[in-house]
Amino acid sequence: MLDVRRLHLLRELSHLGTIAAVAEAHSYTASAVSQQLAALQREAGVPLLERTGRGVTLTAAGAALVAHVEDALSALEAADATLAAARGGLAGPLGIGAFPSAVRTLLPGALVALGREHPALVLRVTELDPVDVPAALRARRVDVALVHDYDLVPAAPDPTQESVPLLDEEVLLALPEATEPAEATEPAEATEPAGAAGVAGGADASGAADAVLAAAGADWIVGSPGTLCHTLAVRACLAAGYAPRVRHYADDFTAVLALVAAGQGVALVPRFGVEHRPPRVRLIALPIRRRTRIAYRRGAGTHPAIAACVAALRASAAEVGARR
Repeated sequence: MLDVRRLHLLRELSHLGTIAAVAEAHSYTASAVSQQLAALQREAGVPLLERTGRGVTLTAAGAALVAHVEDALSALEAADATLAAARGGLAGPLGIGAFPSAVRTLLPGALVALGREHPALVLRVTELDPVDVPAALRARRVDVALVHDYDLVPAAPDPTQESVPLLDEEVLLALPEATEPAEATEPAEATEPAGAAGVAGGADASGAADAVLAAAGADWIVGSPGTLCHTLAVRACLAAGYAPRVRHYADDFTAVLALVAAGQGVALVPRFGVEHRPPRVRLIALPIRRRTRIAYRRGAGTHPAIAACVAALRASAAEVGARR
């Protein structure tokens, strides 16, 4: 019988690429991971790994085994959800991951509701960029997480997780008030979210291209390299025919808007990233959408704690959307 914990490490190696990365993700030593993978290979009776330079890669047999591991771990998650439902009552730790603007806007209401309705749950919030969510879910550092993608930066399917829609919002071009882009269109007011939240209005595609193109000579404020916000800004500018001249890097939208207000550049900001429009900032609606989803490990969707968290997040998103 193959050891489930060792199978989990093989799955992590397939996603993270190196033994050192697996060790760091799980607070092991690289030597301990190597020993466990060697033991799994002996159990399997066929080579699962092969040396490539200074690292290792999965053999064809190893890759085939990982595909089965995904199904097995999903079944174990579903079994755990069944047992949790049978026990009744919600108790114990629940890790929630969210990106910064969601921590400020969507999570507070959900946390209050969960604490009131399920006081035995021990809620723990971790701020995470969406690109870091898959690894955090697999390593069980969080159980539920908010992720998003953009029209210009679509998310690739992940076999290790499932998700449900939360909200859909427009992306805005933020620029200093004195700037005069071509045919600027102020954003429409938010309406009730689609599914759980959504936003109406927005400029047409040609108007959006004109607005981004008119900012070609401006300095840009973008997210840190590697984040979705950084990729979005770069791709939006490239689609308009130029590479952005980046002056500042900032990941918090409040800080981004403060820099825009100070005349330090222009930026792209999603609707929910604008709690209150600062003075001296203009906002132009673009036909670019950010879609936020609630993600969890594959097979865990029926777990009572996760189902309660999903319901609380949806209620909070609807309330925030209605206020805006």
